[in-house]
Amino acid sequence: MTSTSTKVPVTSAEARAEFRENRLAQPTSGMAPGFVQANLAILPRESAFEFLLFCQRNPKPCPVIDVIEAGSVEPKISTPGADIRTDGPRYLVYRDGVATDELLDLKSVWRDDLVSFLLGCSFSFEHALIENGITLPHWETDKNVAMFRTNLQTTPAGPFSGPMVVSMRWIPVDKVVRAVQATTRFPNTHGAPVHVGNPEAIGVADPMKPDFGDSWEPAHPSDVPVFWACGVTPQAVAMASKPPLMITHAPGHMFLTDLRDEDLAVL
Repeated sequence: MTSTSTKVPVTSAEARAEFRENRLAQPTSGMAPGFVQANLAILPRESAFEFLLFCQRNPKPCPVIDVIEAGSVEPKISTPGADIRTDGPRYLVYRDGVATDELLDLKSVWRDDLVSFLLGCSFSFEHALIENGITLPHWETDKNVAMFRTNLQTTPAGPFSGPMVVSMRWIPVDKVVRAVQATTRFPNTHGAPVHVGNPEAIGVADPMKPDFGDSWEPAHPSDVPVFWACGVTPQAVAMASKPPLMITHAPGHMFLTDLRDEDLAVL
């Protein structure tokens, strides 16, 4: 399902209202600029502690913003009054490491023993890149950023392990330092890049063939591929570790919180 609305939401509350009524189900880059966007991972209570430990050991791809305890659907810290089951644009259900369902809401699969994790997303710092004169072609479109599995391994915790996923953006060579500076301010939304330059050094064979999202041509031959840790990592971990059940957002389809980007800035 794609958007039936022609207006890009300017606040996170507007976006969630559109998602809740299934009027909008597209990648969220550029929506509600200035509001923190979050990746989502939902697991049964018996797996929650080990997943939280996994996030603590891997803060670059999995920075925790909020945790919704079992029996609740409300992200009380980041988004009071919201419902995690309905207020995201698109969800994936993984069973034993295989994506079995893509859903617009979670009502049909919800259980009272599920614990929900909201993890920082690089879409939040894209506003800072735009303000620093860096053009992002997927911004405010129905297209997605390019994402890749890498040869960078996460630090295991319990049953959870697997490769880090990264998002890639082509950055003008004279703005690479500015891009690093702008994103370093936001460690809770992945922060500084994990790699700059040669994609093969991190196991990306072809930057024009992403594992998730959409392919983008560089605007200029001198543009540099820059890679940030990505919150799709839990999905790669689900495929590698094969937990009985893990629910996530669909890549690029984030949960929009009521936190502001500057709430998470450190500099």
